[in-house]
Amino acid sequence: MFFGYYSPVHPVPLSDDPTLRLLAARPRDPHQDRAMRNILNPPLHLGLAEAFRRAGFRKWYERELLSSHAHLVLAFLSLVAVFAALEASRDGGPAERLVNLVYVLLSAAIGAWALRRYLFLLTRAEGVANQAQCESCGEYGRFKVVAPHGGSDEAEVCCRRCQHHWVISGLA
Repeated sequence: MFFGYYSPVHPVPLSDDPTLRLLAARPRDPHQDRAMRNILNPPLHLGLAEAFRRAGFRKWYERELLSSHAHLVLAFLSLVAVFAALEASRDGGPAERLVNLVYVLLSAAIGAWALRRYLFLLTRAEGVANQAQCESCGEYGRFKVVAPHGGSDEAEVCCRRCQHHWVISGLA
């Protein structure tokens, strides 16, 4: 079978099938396949504008809240692990106590990180949600992204109802 290069990235076999020809002629982004595999876990470097473009505000907000509460669950589980390691260290020799001390410190560090991440994600989501209402018509969460504004954590948006423009910042 002869392989032709319709795409600059992937060789595609020549065929009379119009669907294959259409797919082969389409330009491909090298990161597209990886990004499409896991739509629930977008790359961490996405700016606010790109995140809104990909999922929309309401789904972005829901995912941020789910992610933040998952970190809260992790913080709670690490607290349980701290208490379990403290309980286990009551009995046993010095080597077991040292191992349990390492478990306590590790669980406490994971819990502190998870709690900090929970608070960051929740505060960011609520801050953005407070800016998602159009000042002109009062429509909530129904906007389209016009362009990234300033840094990666700001987006210029436009209301779908009245076409009013404003800037939403993830740093607020």
